[in-house]
Amino acid sequence: MNAHTARGPGIGRHRKNVVGPSYPTGYRGAMSELKSQLRSDLTAAMKAKDSQRLSTLRMLLSAIQTAEVAGSQARELTDDEVVAVLQKESKKRAESAEVYAQAGRGELAANERAEARVIEEYLPTPLTDAEVADLAETAIARVAEETGEPPSMRQMGRVMKIATGLAAGKADGSRISAAVKARL
Repeated sequence: MNAHTARGPGIGRHRKNVVGPSYPTGYRGAMSELKSQLRSDLTAAMKAKDSQRLSTLRMLLSAIQTAEVAGSQARELTDDEVVAVLQKESKKRAESAEVYAQAGRGELAANERAEARVIEEYLPTPLTDAEVADLAETAIARVAEETGEPPSMRQMGRVMKIATGLAAGKADGSRISAAVKARL
């Protein structure tokens, strides 16, 4: 018995590409612009020794990488998918800050709000209430055009599908839903 078989299969052997997701051979997917911006800002935060920004950017890149390897096959996320991950993280920070504030933990709430401000720098400018209202009316008009009659609450799902597509991540679903309900 030689030394390699005594230790068992694979023990002591090195793996290639242990960092990051593994992609199919020959894969040359382009990194999303937003993700590359986050990476360059991470480097800048390291050089500037900005620990708050550095930890937030590391957390965001980690969340993006987790989303990339989720599912049956690893893949690069598009900019829209990266924005969706950032929105999810921003929402988590807002909810955490609220819970910490209610529990009397002001310093932790302030930390969460600071992280949310860093995340918001990378999110698209949110729509105003008037723009959300216009968006809801456009979606309602499209459903009315498709069906030939004004939509009711029963067609809210169809209206919401069109409205969220038009919003393209620039408005929270609850704001869109409220605007659509007010007009149906």
